[in-house]
Amino acid sequence: MTASTRASSALDQDGPPPVRPAYDAYTWREILALLVNLPMAVLGFVYTVVMLAVSGGLSVTVIGLPLLAAGLLGARQFARVERYRARVQLGVTVREPSPLPVRRAGGFFPWLWTALRDPVAWRAVLFAMIRLPWGILTFTVTLVGLFVAGPFLPYVVRAMTQVDRVMVRWLLSPSDALERRIAELESDRGVVVDTAAADLRRIERDLHDGAQARLVALAMGLGLAKEKLLEDPDTAAAMVDEAHGEVKLALQELRDLARGIHPAVLTDRGLDAALSAVATRCTVPVHINVDLTTRPAPAIEGIAYYTVSELLQNISKHAQAHTATVDIWRTQERLLIQVRDDGKGGANTTTGTGLTGLTERLGAVDGVFVVDSPPAGGTAVTAELPWRDRVPEPGRTRR
Repeated sequence: MTASTRASSALDQDGPPPVRPAYDAYTWREILALLVNLPMAVLGFVYTVVMLAVSGGLSVTVIGLPLLAAGLLGARQFARVERYRARVQLGVTVREPSPLPVRRAGGFFPWLWTALRDPVAWRAVLFAMIRLPWGILTFTVTLVGLFVAGPFLPYVVRAMTQVDRVMVRWLLSPSDALERRIAELESDRGVVVDTAAADLRRIERDLHDGAQARLVALAMGLGLAKEKLLEDPDTAAAMVDEAHGEVKLALQELRDLARGIHPAVLTDRGLDAALSAVATRCTVPVHINVDLTTRPAPAIEGIAYYTVSELLQNISKHAQAHTATVDIWRTQERLLIQVRDDGKGGANTTTGTGLTGLTERLGAVDGVFVVDSPPAGGTAVTAELPWRDRVPEPGRTRR
């Protein structure tokens, strides 16, 4: 294997081959990297200083912060070039960070705030600032070494490029956990925003088409009854009786709507009582088993309630089951939910039945949603939610 082949093979690995006093292709590639450090460091330093100075000086105007955000985007691109150089010239594998997260709702200002807080861009700024003195040092030492160091230059070059590798890994290589978490949070935020908007539209539609329309008709009926009160008391009395029935229906619709937003029984008595009420509306017999010594935070409790409610609704509509079972318990810092039925099976989270929406909702709060529904029959849905302790409200005793 030739020296050139060995150098090319090393590029596919995370790091250089063992150093030797011979001037092989890899050593020359490292020498080139150290010589190029100076012009790249000058470009990065000048760009960063001008960007910070100009945007800082204009920060009192409306264009200061947008200019800084644009400059940080440019710093990201400079870091991309440096990562490419590290891969090609130093044989170090550096994964590209995730794209700048942008909120799907909110317009320009959320994007601006996200760009200004971008940790990847600020690490690139720090990298550009400290590279100038290092670039001057590596350029000078390498250039002098080419003439006077002789066979010791490869060792000197390897030592300096090792510092380069460390700098790239520490400042330009993204943190896997952080980057993954940022991407997940941005995705989850979009899911939460979309879900909240859909819920608001549903409530608005239910109010407009249901209780509001009924109350408008009720007001018109009472107005007519008032006009006929003296002329035709019997007809007016019949109209008032009809209006009384409409009032009852309107109140029932409002109660159903309020129960869909957040049932009072859940707030007052917890999951066991609230789900028992839901089970009575299911078309198949449901056994509820809630094994909790304490209650979780209201937000987690509400998500658990709506998850079970929708699953029972799906059983009523689609499962063709004879019985269903709901088990809820706590394991360490997780709230576990399992809903089983003996229906036809074949349910999944990719098509219909609202399971896709449940998957997204639970994922938005670090939850897990798993469906086991073989075509042979029977479905078991398991959901996990993070346990968060309930904080007693001021002035109220904990139930």
